[in-house]
Amino acid sequence: MKKIIVLILSMGVLFSAGAQEKKSYKKGHAVGIHFTLHDFNTAADLKNMSLSSIFEKGEWYRPRNMNPGFALSYSKGILENMDVMVRLGMTSLEYPRPNTQPNAFKTSRTMLESDVNLNIKLLSDKYIVSPYVSLGAGASVWNTYYAAYFPVGLGLQVNLFDEVYGLLQSQYRFPITANANNHLFYSFGMGTTVGKKKVVAPAPLPPLPPLPVVVEKPKDTDGDGIADKDDACPTVAGIAKFKGCPDSDNDGVPDAQDKCPTVAGIARFNGCPDRDEDGIQDAEDKCPTVAGFARYQGCPIPDTDGDGVNDEDDKCPTIAGVADNAGCPRINFNPGSIQFLTGSATLTTGAKAELDKLTKILNEDYQDIRITIEGHTDNVGNAASNQSLSEKRAAAVKAYLVGKKVNADRLATAGYGQDKPLADNATAQGRLQNRRVEFKISQ
Repeated sequence: MKKIIVLILSMGVLFSAGAQEKKSYKKGHAVGIHFTLHDFNTAADLKNMSLSSIFEKGEWYRPRNMNPGFALSYSKGILENMDVMVRLGMTSLEYPRPNTQPNAFKTSRTMLESDVNLNIKLLSDKYIVSPYVSLGAGASVWNTYYAAYFPVGLGLQVNLFDEVYGLLQSQYRFPITANANNHLFYSFGMGTTVGKKKVVAPAPLPPLPPLPVVVEKPKDTDGDGIADKDDACPTVAGIAKFKGCPDSDNDGVPDAQDKCPTVAGIARFNGCPDRDEDGIQDAEDKCPTVAGFARYQGCPIPDTDGDGVNDEDDKCPTIAGVADNAGCPRINFNPGSIQFLTGSATLTTGAKAELDKLTKILNEDYQDIRITIEGHTDNVGNAASNQSLSEKRAAAVKAYLVGKKVNADRLATAGYGQDKPLADNATAQGRLQNRRVEFKISQ
């Protein structure tokens, strides 16, 4: 009877010790990555319109009103239902600074921002879904303009699986400094804890008596110093790094995985070499000793006409030219002499003489090149008339060249009116320079 009572008491002590074990749901150190959206337009509407008007307008959820970015975060629980989160984000946008004209900054620039939030969770990390309220403070810099803001919002944490969770958050950011502006902020991301969660250890059990130690020399069939029980290749001498398997060419790739086991290579290509180090293994490289590009099967970018301009950038790839003319030859005639009678598309005598030079060059010297004829005017008169006149002048030049037996398929025209001046239209000399015809060469 006495033994039974002692056994019952011992089991009670063990049960009590086990019952005291309790898992902590206070979040440990956690990191996350987030996709973010900034919406200044809807925030501006909220200041100027009623909420019902905004919903009727249907613009608050439009992607075109939002600027995408990304952010990294660090979180740490201070209570089971309360986390502190520090976030660092980057977004490319046009920041609408207060008290500036609309579209004052037409160029998107990178905005860096950082904020600290207190996330007050309605449920602990024990539950799959945990809503929370967030509030904090933040600062940003855009184009040397610094701003501070006060973020307030709602969020949702979803536990996907052990210590990995999704985070959804929506904030309204109130400005603190004069450079800041009201805006909405959305965040979609994932996070994970780093390190193990702390648990209360159970009461230690009494130690077991030691077992007798039997020393036995391990078997090593291939004599490579690695016991057969730990050797992945017990009958072939190898190295400890690869659990006893060999690496014949000493390239860091074991023979079993090495497609070129007798030639030293790199792991990226399963042990095969890339002698010119252009990222294309020798077996697939048509120029294995000269660094090149994948789109040319490992060979350098070609220069067919040998003029020093690569074919990719050469507008005349089979005709030798000069670099400052995009690889096309420089034609020896004077485009500035192509003039017209005032206010018309009628060529002057001097213009025809210069076009005769161009005709001879196109028909005799360079029979494979093409010409785009571009007409331009000054700003005298209205823009519509100038646009029409520039097109007619370009067409007049083409018609003259076609009349001199230049194939029409080699000629294209375009008119730009007064839109592309070379000089100031406020002076007579500037207007003279702007009344011109330009010739763009290609093949």
